[in-house]
Amino acid sequence: MQKPLVGALSRPEFVALIAAIMSLNALAIDVMLPALPHMGEALAVADENHRQFVVSIYMLGFGVGQLLIGPLSDRFGRRLPLLLGIGLYILAAVAAAFSPTFGVLLALRFVQGLGAASTRVIATAVVRDRFEGRAMAEVMSLAFMVFMVIPVVAPGMGEVLMAFGPWQSIFLFMGALALAFGAWAFLRLPETLEPERRRPFTAAAIFGGFRIVVGNRMAFWYAMAGTCTFGALFGFISTAQQIYVDIYGLGVWFPAAFAFVAALMAVSSFLNSRIVRIWGMRRLSHLAILAFTGLSGLLLLASLLLEGHPPLWLFLGLLSGVMFMFGWAASNMNSLSLQPLGAVAGTASSVFGFIQTLGGALLGGYVGQQFDGTVVPTVAGYFVLGAAAVACVLVAERGRLFGEDDA
Repeated sequence: MQKPLVGALSRPEFVALIAAIMSLNALAIDVMLPALPHMGEALAVADENHRQFVVSIYMLGFGVGQLLIGPLSDRFGRRLPLLLGIGLYILAAVAAAFSPTFGVLLALRFVQGLGAASTRVIATAVVRDRFEGRAMAEVMSLAFMVFMVIPVVAPGMGEVLMAFGPWQSIFLFMGALALAFGAWAFLRLPETLEPERRRPFTAAAIFGGFRIVVGNRMAFWYAMAGTCTFGALFGFISTAQQIYVDIYGLGVWFPAAFAFVAALMAVSSFLNSRIVRIWGMRRLSHLAILAFTGLSGLLLLASLLLEGHPPLWLFLGLLSGVMFMFGWAASNMNSLSLQPLGAVAGTASSVFGFIQTLGGALLGGYVGQQFDGTVVPTVAGYFVLGAAAVACVLVAERGRLFGEDDA
């Protein structure tokens, strides 16, 4: 179901703008992956695994910030919290370029994550304001497809920026792109939350909204399933530079390998948008999470048999299949978690965003810190967390899979 959109924003521009807003979060992670060794060297980070904190601390701020942004957006509307969050993101990114120590850099990354929280919560809430059911899943898939352009090109952008300037230029680039997307939202994104649907910003209303969200069995357990799959993805992102460069020796070709997997996720999201109205969110997400776990199990078995160093073609081939399934699982499970909670969409988006981001970052951070010079810890993370996601879906659906959902 689609609701009328106030203003002159067309559907294609709406999808593109939502994707652009969401992409600021991916940009803050992926564009700097090629620069992690340079940052570590410049700021005297002795342990190579500690370089991953540049990503994990950002995700911590991103998760915590979502708890506040959701209730604010349910009270004051979507536009103001979004624009303030993007402004904070820009200030933190620019300041990070002048960090004198690794500790200061991490603190500013936490603040940047706080600002980025508005992009995740409000982009999702705006889509939920306008769409329901399979129509919401379709739009989220299209937005996710466009959003995935950033992980495809961001590591390459990072390599180019590093070729012509120091690692600090990456943060200045982040700030400039956020300024452009923020201006687009300021000029073109209308307010989608009607005054009569706004909730009071009081402790009772906030905690009441949280109780509604956490108390819905289906919504909560689909959100937990998303937490597990996000944790698996974050574990890979944390170790991607070490896997592709240190294990497989790809060097400057690291962005190409990273982009290949990300491009398949974009294709997956596009296909999901085409078939979700026919097959439904449940059937697609259930099929995807089972395949995600099965392919991860095959990759783990191969990695163990080959002493943690499967050939690149085998690693990339099975990983691509896993991430293709992630594209189907993530967008549909996110829509299923929000489907019953339209009355508190902002709060629901923030609570689930907090759970998924913080939980996923902790799980993925743990997986990343287990890196031992082989792919086994990362691949094991995919399999174990995939199996946990299947268990969460079974709880959400009372043990039944492949059921019908609302058209």
